Amino acid sequence: MPKICLAVDIGASSGRHIAGWLEDGELKTEELYRFPNGVTEKDGHLTWDIDALLGHVKAGIAIAKEKYPRIESLSIDTWGVDYVLLRGDEEVRPCYAYRDGRTEAVISQVHEKIAFSELYRRTGIQFQPFNTIYQLYADKLAGRLAGATDFLMIPEYLMYKLCGVKAHEYTNATTTGMVSAGTGEFDPAVIEALDLPRRLFRPLQQPGEVIGEYEGVRVVLCATHDTGSAVEGIPMEEDAPYISSGTWSLLGVKTQKPITDAASELANFSNEGGVGYNRYQKNIMGMWLVNRLRSELCPDKPWGEITAEAEESRFEETVDANTPCFLAPESMKAAFDAALSEKPQSVGDYFRCAYRSLALSYRDAIRELQRSTGRHYDSLYIVGGGAKNAFLNRLTEEATGKKVTALPIEATAIGNLKIQMNVK
Repeated sequence: MPKICLAVDIGASSGRHIAGWLEDGELKTEELYRFPNGVTEKDGHLTWDIDALLGHVKAGIAIAKEKYPRIESLSIDTWGVDYVLLRGDEEVRPCYAYRDGRTEAVISQVHEKIAFSELYRRTGIQFQPFNTIYQLYADKLAGRLAGATDFLMIPEYLMYKLCGVKAHEYTNATTTGMVSAGTGEFDPAVIEALDLPRRLFRPLQQPGEVIGEYEGVRVVLCATHDTGSAVEGIPMEEDAPYISSGTWSLLGVKTQKPITDAASELANFSNEGGVGYNRYQKNIMGMWLVNRLRSELCPDKPWGEITAEAEESRFEETVDANTPCFLAPESMKAAFDAALSEKPQSVGDYFRCAYRSLALSYRDAIRELQRSTGRHYDSLYIVGGGAKNAFLNRLTEEATGKKVTALPIEATAIGNLKIQMNVK
């Protein structure tokens, strides 16, 4: 009987439990459970239903164990930056979602205490209004840190609820904007500048560490930030840039060390933890744009019809896909209308505009990446849900001039599984 591992991969819109094992040296996978996810509005704020997430995690594990009674290990990955505060074993509720606007009022206050240029030099993390550092400072001002004993990133929180062990995994911790690019640990100077409780910031643990057990199954830290696992799951033939294409498009390349110079800060590139390497990458708004347009304009129309209409459209104007107005608009259609001088006349026009805008964002980011690394790349790998979109892949190839290799695989789950399988 081969060694069977279980990857629980949770994105902003859905989650999945995928079993994996080696057969004749090849990784085989089987999806066993899939469940919905999404933000909920509570008292005017966007939040995550962490109880529902935990319920789905346990339900999927039960189904997996019913089919494969001897699962050796499991691990959980999710999006980055979000966390659960704890007072001992009690959650400080609600669990805010990164698209919530609560950080807007505190960003300038954080930068008064430690300038962003200094933050970037120390951590190498790009500015995003939802970075954990701003969320924690908002919690401090709201009194939510009073008596708090821990903050656990979402996947570490879920694993804690399974095995009772509180862990801080390195790749996910780097998304907080509070980990030193030099030491790979939480930066005490940043914590001190913001007067945050030191007790919240435990030593970091690396992917591949066994932290506990749940119903006879070892609980292992994968690269718990989903992009960290996704990059591990890309079968690259050469060292090339990648796009992990989902709700967000994460475009980057592996580097030996963080690149924290002024040009990288200006280009808003991030240096996030990888499994033995640095991920020099940039957040681009991603499939969020088209997913929201679809839910508003044509929720029942299949994606094949949507992309066919986009291909037939001759609408030529584009938008800057990274403009903050697209982050969490009440109406994505209205956000596009406001950003364009000419109003689209059809569904196809909106989607053509969105896809072309994404492709141009990829082009610009790759140009910046090549300048910063001093290297020229001929290839580009695309994984994740967005890799299934042949029209966007073609636009990306035309815009970037790179050979696009689209791999519509569950790269995140594969990377999660690979890390588990290397555990002795």
